[in-house]
Amino acid sequence: MLRRRLISAGILFLSLITVAVTGYRLLGGPSVSFLQALYMAVITLAGVGYGEIVDTAHNPALRVFNMGVVLFGVAVTVYVFSVVAAFLVEIEATNPFWRRRMQKQISQLRGHYIICGMGDTGRYAAEEMHRTGTHYVVIELHEEFIKKVAETHPDLFRDMLYVVGDATEEEILSKAGLEHAKGLVSALPEDKDNLVVTVVAHQNLPNLRIVARSADQKFSERMLRAGAAATVSPSHIGGLRMASELIRPHVVGFLDLMLKDQSQTLRVEEIGIDASSPWDGKHLSEIKIHAKHNLLVLALKNAGGSGGPKLWVNPPDTLVIRAGSAIIVLGDTKDIREARREAGAAGAMVMPSS
Repeated sequence: MLRRRLISAGILFLSLITVAVTGYRLLGGPSVSFLQALYMAVITLAGVGYGEIVDTAHNPALRVFNMGVVLFGVAVTVYVFSVVAAFLVEIEATNPFWRRRMQKQISQLRGHYIICGMGDTGRYAAEEMHRTGTHYVVIELHEEFIKKVAETHPDLFRDMLYVVGDATEEEILSKAGLEHAKGLVSALPEDKDNLVVTVVAHQNLPNLRIVARSADQKFSERMLRAGAAATVSPSHIGGLRMASELIRPHVVGFLDLMLKDQSQTLRVEEIGIDASSPWDGKHLSEIKIHAKHNLLVLALKNAGGSGGPKLWVNPPDTLVIRAGSAIIVLGDTKDIREARREAGAAGAMVMPSS
C-alpha cells in the first residue's frame, strides 16, 4: 500500500514539473528555453526564494499561472515528502539493508552456536562465547533487549549476529542457521518454551547438542527425554557457588580470576580428535602440546576405547590418542584454537566472509 502511494506521489510530482515547464515555455514566449523553464519550475516548487529567471512582471497570464504552480506545488511537495518519510521509516523498521547483510553473514556460518533468549542467562552465555572467540547467533523476540545490551556492553556485542523472532518457531531457528549449527543454548524465561525449542531443534537436527535452561526439575527430565544433552538450573548453580565460596574460597577465587582476567582468556576446553586428525595414533609426548601451544593437559576423555576408562585424569605422556577421544586442556583460548587447527578437530567453525 505504501509503495503504491510512493509511486503515485512520484508520478504526481513529475506531472506537476512537466505542466510547469510546459506553461513557462508557452506563456513565456520563444525567449524561454527548456533549461530556463525547468530551472524556474524547480526553484518555484522547492521554494528556495531565488529570483525569477522567467520574467512574469509584464505577463499577467504567466504570473497567474506561476501562482497556481506555487499553490499546487506546496501541497504536492508536502505530500511527497510525507510519503517518502513514511516509506523510509517502514524500510528501517521491517527490512533495513544492514539486516540483509547480517542475514547473509548468518547463512555463511558453519559449526556455530545458537543462543535462544537474551535475558540474564542468555547474555552471560553470549558474553562467554564472545570472549572465547566462538561464533554464535542470538534469537530474541524483543529487539529492544538486544539494543539495550549492545548499548551497555558495546565492546562485547557491537557486531553480534542476531535474529528477531520467536525461538520456538522452526522458521526462526532456520534463519539462525540451525541446519549448520554445532550446538544450541535455550535460555528462554519459561521452561515450557525451552522444552518446545528442544523438541523442534532435536527433530530438525538429531545430532545437535542442546543445553536448556530449566528452573523446574520435572521440565528438566522432559527436556532430556526430548533431546537435550544437558539442562542447567540457575538456582542449582547458584547454590553450588554459595557452598563453594564457603568450603573452597581459594579455588573459587582462582576460577573467577581465570574468567575475568582481561589480559588473557584462560579456559578449560576440549580438543576433539577424529579419524582424519594427524594426532590420531600418536602418544601425548609426540604432539608436544605444552611445548608448542602452552597448554596444560588435564584429562583425556574416551582414552581407553571400549575397554578402558571413559575419563583419564592427568594422563601419562605414553598414552596413545585415538580417534573419538577428546583432550581436556587448560590455557588461553588463542592457543587452544591454534592447537585445534593443528589437530584438525572435527566441526571446526567457519567465519563468514566480510
